[in-house]
Amino acid sequence: MTHRTVYVGSDHAGFLFKNQLIKKLKTEFPDLDFKDMGCDSEASVDYPVVAEKVARMVVKETEGRGILICGSGLGMCVAANKIRGIRATSSWNLESARLSREHNNSNIICLGARLLPEPLAFDAVKVWLTTAFLGDRHLRRVQLIEKLEEKP
Repeated sequence: MTHRTVYVGSDHAGFLFKNQLIKKLKTEFPDLDFKDMGCDSEASVDYPVVAEKVARMVVKETEGRGILICGSGLGMCVAANKIRGIRATSSWNLESARLSREHNNSNIICLGARLLPEPLAFDAVKVWLTTAFLGDRHLRRVQLIEKLEEKP
């Protein structure tokens, strides 16, 4: 792991889940800085605002990483992927978390607070944080994805 800061954000549906996750991750990964990018309560917020905030911070760093949490993980994923340079993936188990890093070089993992039990989500994030991108044929495919951002 060469990244040092992981930006974490949620909407109101993921607020409590996010707080618990950050607490556990800080214990498990003391060398990483987990920055809470909001929201700050269970009051209703618009998830695209939080997704953009996290995504823009992730793309500022060479190997930036982010975690986004909403009710399903899907809305955050769609919103984050609108930002050039983001490869956000929604993960629902350990295998999807691993493959999103190995094959897609994902830089944001999206989780569904209403769909994933907390222990599974924590384990998926641990796998995601510690899995390296395989490169090789997968690099070519990630580069093709990046070229899509240049098309109107």
